Amino acid sequence: MSAPGDTTPVPVLCAVRGPAEARVATTLAADPGTVVVRRCADVAELLAASAAGLGAVAVVSGDLTGLDRAAVAALHEAAVRVVVLHDDVAYEEQRVRALGPDRVLALRAALDDDATLAATVRDALRDPARPDTGALPQLEDAPLVRRSGSVVVVWGPTGAPGRSTVAVNLAAELAGAGRRAGRRRVPVDAGVEVLLADADTYGGVVAQLLGMLDESVGLAAASRAAAQGVLDAVALARLSPYVLARLRVLTGITRPARWVELPGSSLDVVWERAREVADVTVVDCGFSLEHDELLTYDTRAPQRNAATLSALGAADVVVVVGGADPVGIQRLVRALGDLDDAGVLAPRVVVANRVRGRAAGARPAQAVGDVLARYAGVDSPVLLPDDPAACDRAVLEGRVIAECAPSSAVRSALTALAGTVRTLLPVRDAGDGAVVGGPVRREALERAH
Repeated sequence: MSAPGDTTPVPVLCAVRGPAEARVATTLAADPGTVVVRRCADVAELLAASAAGLGAVAVVSGDLTGLDRAAVAALHEAAVRVVVLHDDVAYEEQRVRALGPDRVLALRAALDDDATLAATVRDALRDPARPDTGALPQLEDAPLVRRSGSVVVVWGPTGAPGRSTVAVNLAAELAGAGRRAGRRRVPVDAGVEVLLADADTYGGVVAQLLGMLDESVGLAAASRAAAQGVLDAVALARLSPYVLARLRVLTGITRPARWVELPGSSLDVVWERAREVADVTVVDCGFSLEHDELLTYDTRAPQRNAATLSALGAADVVVVVGGADPVGIQRLVRALGDLDDAGVLAPRVVVANRVRGRAAGARPAQAVGDVLARYAGVDSPVLLPDDPAACDRAVLEGRVIAECAPSSAVRSALTALAGTVRTLLPVRDAGDGAVVGGPVRREALERAH
């Protein structure tokens, strides 16, 4: 790659569709500051050339088949800057910006002024700053209030510690669900707008726990829209129906084999759009933090754990759930270390689930708390009591615990958990919605690996 001030021509990979391809390639070849090293027919050839180190900048048509956020991310991983040429339409410009390129340029402007095209290519190489890839314009008739919400990720080690149960009921409590106990009205917080997303690529069950039909996958559809640069807040809201007052649900994949439909580069956009749809987004994700590319020579291969890593990278708060038995506690202690190793620095709430004397001794709450304090440095874990009657009824009826067992012990503990999470959500300025403080994002996870 040329350094600033270097007179070496910039090597360019050209992947432009239609009659404009010859004009663009000729213009770049004629400019002394650029040289076309490969004219690519499709995205596959473009990615192969970039992986081989042939170019420093790729000039691509916005309507090139297969050009999406994953392809742009792969070009960036190969240290190739991306310039996208788009039709001279405002909405098309917004769409291609959402793909994450380094520069965008109207095709008409590129054809009318040869110097503009070459200058844009050189600027993309010299200045790594990328344009704003913010939300697309919302539909004027959509009655959706744009928000600046937070992301809460529910994660935990393997072994079915109850992540999904905690995620579903935590989301319900944050939304203020369960206002009645028999015929007596129970005073609860009014609640906020909540979006519950199922990002578990190993065994997502959020739809089943809520008695929903899971024939359509909301998260996969949102991911596809994000990959094409057409996901805005309105589109995400349409994919996430209400199941309770103030509680939307974005259903997960119906079979584990469909994990390839949830690439991390697309989900990064989904979480950002979710912040605009809901005050709090609760994400239920899988257990594994392993980077799959460590096991393969093809670093562009899809990652099964990309959904989990993307969610943790976007998290403002991480709720770590483990089982309150000897095996579960051991896994929980190790899992907290795994989060540290992965570079997840967001505030955490540690939850010991199904606390019971049969598995933890005569004083189970004290025993579990002592072990977590001694071996993991956790001083104030949230302890959820074992309440099979309430939990089994909720699963059988496809409802949240606040609806079917509002006076149960586990519901009281879940309400306390929601209160703890609220205290850790980042403070936002009332004027512009900016986060004051907050955790590191997905880049920290990538650097940690």
